[in-house]
This record gives sequence, structure tokens and C-alpha cells, in this order.
Amino acid sequence: MSRARFDSRFFGALILILVAAGLRLVPHPPNFSPIAAMALFGAAAFDRKVWAFVLPLAALLLSDLVLGFHDQMAAVYGSIILVEILGLWALRSNRSPARIAMTAVTASMLFFVITNLSVWAFSGMYARTGAGLATCFAAALPFLQNSLAGDLVFTGALFGAWALVERTLANRTQAV
Repeated sequence: MSRARFDSRFFGALILILVAAGLRLVPHPPNFSPIAAMALFGAAAFDRKVWAFVLPLAALLLSDLVLGFHDQMAAVYGSIILVEILGLWALRSNRSPARIAMTAVTASMLFFVITNLSVWAFSGMYARTGAGLATCFAAALPFLQNSLAGDLVFTGALFGAWALVERTLANRTQAV
């Protein structure tokens, strides 16, 4: 692969992640955000694993600098790292629409479980009992609906835009 093609792919993917991170800053329903989509897309789009991990996390951090920090950041960032690992495993070699959609759903569930376990364990909002855990998860169900919808919409948008970028780059290479 030529250096120019690498640079075009790299910067195209980086721009898509930055745009997605910027969308966190516009008004949206709770948990309808591109966080998991950025992680899945980064894992699939960047050839070097270091970029696949660092760039989506850096974009998340930049948007958090604007939005503000919160008590569950460790759980959120830990979940996103696991989503990136999921993306590396599931989407590096097979990016069919069905596989992308199933991976996005799995990412939503992973994020939901980890972040709500953290809320239950560390926030003090719920009793540290089975009933408290059930109450925590029940209270979070409306957020799961938004997370699933957001993850599917933003993952589809990022991977769809990426397919257009790759097609454009391939056409330019053939024209040269």
C-alpha cells in the first residue's frame, strides 16, 4: 500500500471519528451517542492496533473535556476498551452488515452491563443486594433502548461512510 493511500485512509478514518465525537456535543436523547460506534469503527478501520485503541479513546476524552467528567468514567472507558477488543476480534476480517449490526448490539449489551454494575457497586444509589442490583438494572432499561438505537445508527453511519471513503480511494488508485 502506498504511503499516500495509507495517509488518506488514516485521515479519513480519523475525521469520521472526530465528527462522531463532535456529535456528542449536540443535544441528543440520553445515551443515544456514538461512543461504542467510534470504538468499533476504530478497531476495524485503523491498520495499526495502537491507533485503533488510542484515537477513539482520545476523541472520547476530548468530548468529555467539553461535557465534563463524572463518577462512572472508569467504567465507561473500561467498557469502551472492551468494545474495541470486541471490534478487533469481530470486525477486522468480516465487515458484513449483519456482522457489524450484531457486534454493535453486543457492544451495547457489554456497555450496559459493565456501566450499570459500576453504578450499583459504587454510586451508593442502590443497596448492594440482589434486589438493589435488579432495581439498578430495571431503572437503566430506558437508557439501554437509547444505547441500542444510537449504537446501531452511529455504527451504520460510520461504516457506511467508511465504505464510501474506501470506494473513493479505490477509484482514485485505479485512475492513477
